[in-house]
Amino acid sequence: MMKPLNGLSRVAALAWFAAQVSPTSLAAQSIIEDWATVQVPPPPSLSEVTVAPQTTALLVLDIVQKACNAEVRPRCIAMLPRVQTLLANARAKGLFVVYTLRAGDTRADIRPEVAMRGDEPLITSTPDKYVGSELEKILKDRGIKTVITIGVAAQGAVLHTAAGSAFRGFNVIVPVDGVASETAYAEQYTAWDLVNAPRLADKVRLTKIDMIK
Repeated sequence: MMKPLNGLSRVAALAWFAAQVSPTSLAAQSIIEDWATVQVPPPPSLSEVTVAPQTTALLVLDIVQKACNAEVRPRCIAMLPRVQTLLANARAKGLFVVYTLRAGDTRADIRPEVAMRGDEPLITSTPDKYVGSELEKILKDRGIKTVITIGVAAQGAVLHTAAGSAFRGFNVIVPVDGVASETAYAEQYTAWDLVNAPRLADKVRLTKIDMIK
């Protein structure tokens, strides 16, 4: 047991002793010091999902030429055929399709492989596509209960719009093979966060495009 030091109380002595210990002898104080030792968690489970076309919307987020190209996001180029298939199936079944853009982009910037059709809504907003837009009203006026979220960037529009959807009461489906970013790490932590963060874990399901019925 530690004795009082120069008349200090035991609590004060403990505080003094802690202050004298070199930081290098203590456990790391933040994630920065522990960065290289962090173990990657196991991948989240993917599940087959069945949606009701009348109450489901497909959100196509920021798939524009400047964000989806071989130099910036090669995985985005690779996912385009799958997204084409998803769009074709969604339209054939009558799902509500909504496109979004980043500030400064126009409809003409959308990749031609996944171009808009007819009067499908187009939203221009921040990474959270609900901010400063009519997206929530548009969805709720259509009776939408579930959103399927695809696009770029994983850690930007996909993460924040999926979270924004969950926080507004929507069920959220994220097909991981319809999401792209500049790095695999950004895609990885986005997938992990979507099914582990508070309030998201109960509302978000990860899947693949061919697992959506």
